[in-house]
Amino acid sequence: MSDEEREEKELDLTSPEVVNKYKSAAEIVNKALQLVVKECKPKAKIVDICEKGDVFIREQTCNMYKNVKRKIERGVAFPTCLSVNNTVCHFSPLASDTSELEGGDMVKIDMGCHIDGFIAIVAHTHVVQDGSVTGRQADVVAAANTAAEVALRLVRPGKKNKDVTDAIQKVAAAYDCKIVEGVLSHQLKQFVIDGNKVILSISNPDTRVDDAEFEENEVYAVDIVASTGEGKPKLLDEKQTTIYKRAVDKNYHLKMKTSRFIFSEINQRFPILPFTARSVIVKRICYENALVVISAV
Repeated sequence: MSDEEREEKELDLTSPEVVNKYKSAAEIVNKALQLVVKECKPKAKIVDICEKGDVFIREQTCNMYKNVKRKIERGVAFPTCLSVNNTVCHFSPLASDTSELEGGDMVKIDMGCHIDGFIAIVAHTHVVQDGSVTGRQADVVAAANTAAEVALRLVRPGKKNKDVTDAIQKVAAAYDCKIVEGVLSHQLKQFVIDGNKVILSISNPDTRVDDAEFEENEVYAVDIVASTGEGKPKLLDEKQTTIYKRAVDKNYHLKMKTSRFIFSEINQRFPILPFTARSVIVKRICYENALVVISAV
């Protein structure tokens, strides 16, 4: 076996060390989720809650693997996002945003943690109220949760991605809900949050993925979003995008000093995994000039 083949083998789930890193990341991000859910109260600022989630993950991961020979990267794999009501996903506002939660809000929380590039992603829907959730809110929460449980049981060796796509649509229909278009579930690899193998949430002419069969020792982030509406999201304002990931396959020759500066910061601090624009502390003009080199998530 060559060194390259040995390294490849060591990076999948056949390695106990890799499994432990996945478990550690999962334990941290689930604790972070519990913290964020407790902070979801009326009048709470969304940006403050997002920041608390990210800070918790950074602090917890910072305490791990301190005394090792090889530097091990660790921290936030996907910024804490709170998407309220009809906002589908990935809302992690800038520090200047004053948006607050209100009673009755339906909050979609998603966030991620990694240890040495091995990523654990978690998502949860929380309604800001005391007591039981009823009516159509209860229907859509149950639809998403049941669809996720079904999907998890189908992501098994020998099954195919289209099996999951078909099943989750049937589950949503049973609750008179729709699976939201454009939401993808990706295979995860070390430092890769959007692997080549993809599970499509709903088949449509505008979004196509290659047929794929699940194999042993693969890892997937299953992402399910359901709606009481038509399940067809609309981009209302592109300027509200705050989550980005560097497009590592793109090369740019930036002329402006501010653009080169912000791109250098991104390369150093967020070379591969997604980040929030809030984490890059520069003047707004730097964002406007430099974000052409990265892709929105």
